Amino acid sequence: MAEGWSLGGALRGLFTSPTIDDDTWDDLETALLGADFGPDITEALLDELRAKVARFKTTDPRDLKRMLREALEERLAAHDPTLTLSNRPAVVLVVGVNGVGKTTTIGKFAKFLTGYGRSVVVGAADTFRAAAVDQLATWAERAGAQVVRPQHPGQDPASVAYQTVQFAIDNGVDIAIIDTAGPLQTKAGLMDELGKVTRVIEKLAPIAEVLLVLDGTTGQNGLAQAEAFIESA
Repeated sequence: MAEGWSLGGALRGLFTSPTIDDDTWDDLETALLGADFGPDITEALLDELRAKVARFKTTDPRDLKRMLREALEERLAAHDPTLTLSNRPAVVLVVGVNGVGKTTTIGKFAKFLTGYGRSVVVGAADTFRAAAVDQLATWAERAGAQVVRPQHPGQDPASVAYQTVQFAIDNGVDIAIIDTAGPLQTKAGLMDELGKVTRVIEKLAPIAEVLLVLDGTTGQNGLAQAEAFIESA
């Protein structure tokens, strides 16, 4: 996908023509495939939109734009975005490949939670990268959260996760957020390590939520990542 490309940009010119015609449908198909919706979802969306356009007897591209937005919103709304953080401590495991913004996301999430009066501890269980520990600590401290760091370089990530949850239990902290190493879903060793982190945490407390951080342009590969992380975590 070209740098700077966006679905919104690709669609913008589609809805400025005076009428819905064959070129409109061809361009819409190209835009959806270019956004990596995949052939199955693209075909289903086009079939649904063609049926709606016929049903409402419209030729106005602005109607098609509204129908597309509604169709996408319906698909997204089918998945409940609500986080369940009622346990104490509520343990949140954050996963994702390196470079997608896991650390930044954790910092912003911690800030959001402390802003609502929740106490937070962040566990730096990505012990494979010393810089990741320092970066996470900086973000957590800005958010007013406490930090559990590795006690020595290369410490077992599962033990850091365990210490984080134990710290939350001992100190009455509301929410424990665990950062993890960023394996590619094809790297079995690191994915196995993630499974170990999960098993160790659950000796102390159930994991309330697993948050997968994805690059917004990942496309179909995001599904493969989700399946792999679900299997491990």
